[in-house]
Amino acid sequence: MKLYGYFRSSASYRVRIALNLKGLAYDSVPVHLLKQGGQQLTADYRAINPDALVPVLVDATHDSTLTQSLAIIEYLEETHPTPSLLPTDPVDRAFVRSIALQIACDIHPLNNLRVLRYLVRNLHVADADKDAWSRHWCEQGLAALETTLARDRRTGAFCFGESPGMADCLLIPQLANARRVACDLSAMPTLLRIEALCQTLPAFIAAAPENQPDAE
Repeated sequence: MKLYGYFRSSASYRVRIALNLKGLAYDSVPVHLLKQGGQQLTADYRAINPDALVPVLVDATHDSTLTQSLAIIEYLEETHPTPSLLPTDPVDRAFVRSIALQIACDIHPLNNLRVLRYLVRNLHVADADKDAWSRHWCEQGLAALETTLARDRRTGAFCFGESPGMADCLLIPQLANARRVACDLSAMPTLLRIEALCQTLPAFIAAAPENQPDAE
């Protein structure tokens, strides 16, 4: 397998965690989102992914080229079901997916690089205001997630139960994003507790941005 990604991309980070949790080997293919005006915008990369986004997973075993981090993680879950990243009960599976989707659909898009670039380049928003925008939406979304996990009996050592799963694959990269824009996480003890535990696990350590071949 080949994973096209960027070391700071939280979407790429999610997939790296999932691959590592499943013990799957892959080759990392760096796509720098800033150099050369953004390598994701080149014709060669658009031939792989017309959306010009990372990550992309190429799996020669199934002759497949996959985009969208959650779709990739679901694919890994279906093709390599052990260890599972989802619980067995349908209601619990929906709960875990809802956490993942809350991050992927409601929080992350509003602090995505291309959105922030548009604010600055096209709408002429000042850098300080751009950062305030990112902090606002990130803090609001994470605060809601803190409430959800803090009061739900299914929350254990991890977002769900006592083993890391899909929700944790999404949470840890989003917290890394939050810190880059100086979000206030002091009122989110549940999220920070889960993060601290995840950061002791080899799968998460190996997936961290600073441990990638293209890290700067």
